[in-house]
Amino acid sequence: MPIAVPAADLLFVGGRVFTADPAAGYATTVAVRDGLIQAVGADDVRELAGPRTEIVDLRGRLLLPGFQDAHVHAVMGGMELNQCDLTNTTDVAEYLRRVREYADAHPDLEWISGGGWAMESFPGGVPGRELLDSVVPDRPVFLSNRDHHGAWVNSKALELAGITADTPDPEDGRIDRAPDGSPAGGLQEGAMRLVTDLLPETTAADRLAGLHRGQELLFSLGVTAWQDAMVCATNGYPDVSDAYLAAAKDGSLRATVAGALWWDRDRDGSQIPELVAKREKFTVGRLRCDSVKLMLDGVAENFTAAMTSPYRDGCGCATTNRGLSFIDPALLPAYVTELDALGFQAHFHALGDRAVRDALDAVEAARDKNGYTDTRPHLAHLQVVHPDDVPRFRRLGASANLQAYWASHEPQMDDLTIPFLDPDAVGRQYPFGDLRRAGAHLAAGSDWPVTTPDPIEAIHVAVNRVHHGSDYPPFLPGQELDLATALTAYTAGSSFVNHLDDRGVIRAGKVADLVVLDRDPFDAPAREIGEASVAHTYVDGELVYSA
Repeated sequence: MPIAVPAADLLFVGGRVFTADPAAGYATTVAVRDGLIQAVGADDVRELAGPRTEIVDLRGRLLLPGFQDAHVHAVMGGMELNQCDLTNTTDVAEYLRRVREYADAHPDLEWISGGGWAMESFPGGVPGRELLDSVVPDRPVFLSNRDHHGAWVNSKALELAGITADTPDPEDGRIDRAPDGSPAGGLQEGAMRLVTDLLPETTAADRLAGLHRGQELLFSLGVTAWQDAMVCATNGYPDVSDAYLAAAKDGSLRATVAGALWWDRDRDGSQIPELVAKREKFTVGRLRCDSVKLMLDGVAENFTAAMTSPYRDGCGCATTNRGLSFIDPALLPAYVTELDALGFQAHFHALGDRAVRDALDAVEAARDKNGYTDTRPHLAHLQVVHPDDVPRFRRLGASANLQAYWASHEPQMDDLTIPFLDPDAVGRQYPFGDLRRAGAHLAAGSDWPVTTPDPIEAIHVAVNRVHHGSDYPPFLPGQELDLATALTAYTAGSSFVNHLDDRGVIRAGKVADLVVLDRDPFDAPAREIGEASVAHTYVDGELVYSA
């Protein structure tokens, strides 16, 4: 007598299933029961339908695992949506209109803050304080740029911070200056702290509201889990840990989140016992904080990314500047080895090829001392990778965490980056194809609010090496990924990095974090990938978003 199988709660039929599971075959039907995937197959799975089963007809659309973002700042992104938002434009007049409008709408605010402006909007990437003075002369203004490695401030903010022509640059940053040496209005990297230390503190309610708004947006884009790359931050960055803790405790955190605890770059290894205590405190419910974020360098467009070759000047001549190392490379291996021995994952910000090498050297030191533990280190950003280091990812078991949306021609790349890089480094940018061919494990993330949190837009660039709708030529063709590889990086790949082995693929027994797209991008030319959007998002088999 056959054993009765319980009926499914949800049954997806009538479309392609992208399982992200290399061991799985072609599937068109998925059954879900009690928040878990019950069965994957074709017509045989339809037999699990019962009188109370909800049937979801895919109608030829694609079903895939929920996207996972392996490097995002969800609370910061949500909070910035509630501040002066300068995203989605590069027009200076529009920036100023929004700043004036925001200031008028908030007459009681002591400071005007927000961000999202692009360096490409200003000559040399340097914004002028006088522009902000023209719209807000009476209150201080602090606006971070879209990559959050620089800020635009007005004269009032500079005055309150005591920044003058005689103020020296901090070791980890730069004050942009006019020809006479006076502050121009831009602050790079650690120089931002001269002003951020004066900003009114956000409230716990602000941070929690930012998390809720960020979660809502990410669900609408099919992101069901993520790694927040800046929890318990210092060095002038906001600490958003209380929002995650509150949401994890009250149940309003519906996504599954891996938190990367911030490594204070002004301190040494004496902070490690504090990280152990934070790991215990901030591992609650859907929140787990056993990763440590080590920010090794800055960004290429403001010449702070750590490079093996010096930057060029405006005439194309080599300078003495090879960027910044925020953590001493001589000490980094010992830090990472100790963290690895304690079961922490190392999550590196490594943008320049020297920073990438320093990170891999640290991972190698940890492997040599501790053996190949299951800490799953990963390197995010990877704008420039030296060819000698590409095969080390696979050999060391270090994941390449790709922010694919950046791998394209656009003004910030063409005007503010390429002319100032060593010519050899120009051709080594975002080498996704080389990493894949070398067998590196690929994960993916957005770095939102630096750029869009939409995985589909990033996947479009990963496959086409050009933004959807852009007239630019592909950026370094030959480094593209195929669609299946890009989708896998943003699902199973990031799930591995996030230590979420119970989800990330569509396989019986896994958690039913699922996404239905509004079409099947495999059925159209690659240039149309960016036209797709999310129709439904499910977390634990429950619908959390529907278009």
